[in-house]
Amino acid sequence: MNYLSNFRTLLIKSSTLLLVSVALLACTGKTSKKAEQEKQQLIIFHAGSLAVPFKEVIVEFNKEYPNIEVITEAAGSVQCARKVTDLNKECDIIASADYTVIENMLIPNFADWNINFTTNEMAIVYHDASRYANEINKDNWYKILLKKDVAYGRSDPNSDPCGYRAVLTSQLAESYYQQKGLAEQLMAKDQNYIRPKETDMLGLLESNAIDYIFLYRSVAQQHNLKYVVLSDSISLNNPRLSDFYKTASVEIAGKTPGEKTTKIGEPMVYGITILKNAPNKEAAVNFVKFLLEKDKGMAIMERNGQPSIVPASTTSYDKLPVELATYATK
Repeated sequence: MNYLSNFRTLLIKSSTLLLVSVALLACTGKTSKKAEQEKQQLIIFHAGSLAVPFKEVIVEFNKEYPNIEVITEAAGSVQCARKVTDLNKECDIIASADYTVIENMLIPNFADWNINFTTNEMAIVYHDASRYANEINKDNWYKILLKKDVAYGRSDPNSDPCGYRAVLTSQLAESYYQQKGLAEQLMAKDQNYIRPKETDMLGLLESNAIDYIFLYRSVAQQHNLKYVVLSDSISLNNPRLSDFYKTASVEIAGKTPGEKTTKIGEPMVYGITILKNAPNKEAAVNFVKFLLEKDKGMAIMERNGQPSIVPASTTSYDKLPVELATYATK
C-alpha cells in the first residue's frame, strides 16, 4: 500500500510540474508577443549627406529608446519630399539638406514647421588616383575640371540640393574668377555622370570612372577623401556673403509636372520636420529632441563635419511642438 501511495503522490507531483511548465511557457509566449507588439517603427526620409551621421545618431538613440526601430531612406532632398507629396509614402520625419525644400514643398499641406539644425559647404572632392591630384588647388580647380582627359560628377539639380548648388557654385565662380562663360562650360561637360543624389557618385570615384565630384565637404571628411577647400565666395558657407550668393540662381523642376521653380543662392542650411500625418509622432518627437541636443545628436553631427546652428531662427516657430520650441528661435 505504501508503494502505491508513493507512486500516486509522485504522479500527482509530476502532473503538477507539467502543468506549471506549460503555464510558464504560455506566459512567456504571451510576454514575447506583447514585447513584439510594443516595438515601434519610426520612418525617416533624409538627404544622402546625412546617411553617415544619422547612422551613428540612431545607434545612440536606440540605447535610450530600444523599442523604437528606426527605418531610414536616403535620397536627394527634393526626391524625399516628392515621396510624400507625389507618391503618398508613409513617413514620420523628413531631414533635408536644404531647409527651403521643407518650406516650399511640405509646408503647409504636409508639415506645419521646420527647424534649421546644421550647415555644410561645397567642395571639389577627389582621391589619390584622380588625374592632376597633385596639381589641383582652390585657384585652378575649374581649369582642371575642364581638361579633356578629366571627368567629374555632380548630382541632379531636379532631385538633390547638392546638384543645384553645384550650378550655383559654378555661377559664383564665374563672377569671382572673372571668367565669362565658365558656368556654362562646366555644366555642359560630363553630363553622363549626373546622378540622383550626391552620395551616388562615390562609387564612380572609387572605381576611377570619374576624377572629381562637386560634393559637400562633410561627405568627403566622412569617407576620408581629399577635397579642395573653396573660397567662401563660392562655397555657400558664409552668411556674411549672402548678398553675393543671391546673384546666382538656377531653375529646377517645381511641385507639379511641368512646373518650374527658381533657386536663389544662399548659405547652406539643413532643415528637419515631422509630418502632419506621421504614424508615430511621439517617437518622432523623441528622435528630433535627441538629434538636436548639443551633447547627443549634434555632437555626432559636429564630429562628422556638419556644424550645429541650433537654435536657429524659423518662420514657423509658433507652430512648433512645445517639446521642440527650445531648439529654435523666432
